[in-house]
Amino acid sequence: MNDLQDVLAAVGPRLRELRRRRGITLAHLAERTGISESTLSRLESGGRKPTLELLLPLAHAHGVPLDELVGAPQTGDPRVHLKPVTRGGMTYVPLTRRPGGLHAHKLVIAPSAGEPEPRTHEGYEWVYVLNGRLRLHLGGNVLVMTPGEVAEFDTHLPHWLGPADDQPVELLVIFGKQGERAHLRARPS
Repeated sequence: MNDLQDVLAAVGPRLRELRRRRGITLAHLAERTGISESTLSRLESGGRKPTLELLLPLAHAHGVPLDELVGAPQTGDPRVHLKPVTRGGMTYVPLTRRPGGLHAHKLVIAPSAGEPEPRTHEGYEWVYVLNGRLRLHLGGNVLVMTPGEVAEFDTHLPHWLGPADDQPVELLVIFGKQGERAHLRARPS
């Protein structure tokens, strides 16, 4: 029984550290989870025992597995299970799970016969070519990038990414939430 009490006692400090490390206030977290500030404060200080009803929305708000909140022991399987999303000839593999802030994705763009359709959105984008040749339309310029090359740009400039030839191109892309919405949006029919 002492092991269970030790696990429960460690949840509060873990929640406080996670919230502070991410720069989130109790008020903001209360707004995102629907849990009152006083309940969150008591959870963090150990004045309230964590329950599944409280921990599930907190895990979701922080973008972490429930296991991380309760300090569950490692299962022995270190593999990361990625969930690719494919739309319009592009496959995005999210490499980060944190809500808000910057997002890292591996992006594979298949060759297509379509013409470039430059788009704009809020934020900045960082692109690293892993494999293949990338054709980057940025403002009025067209660049061809090869593995190991990096581009960083303000996404208010009209931009489009695609293969420079008939082979797919693989990229590591970092962008903010606005960029994620713009790139993962389904094309109009």
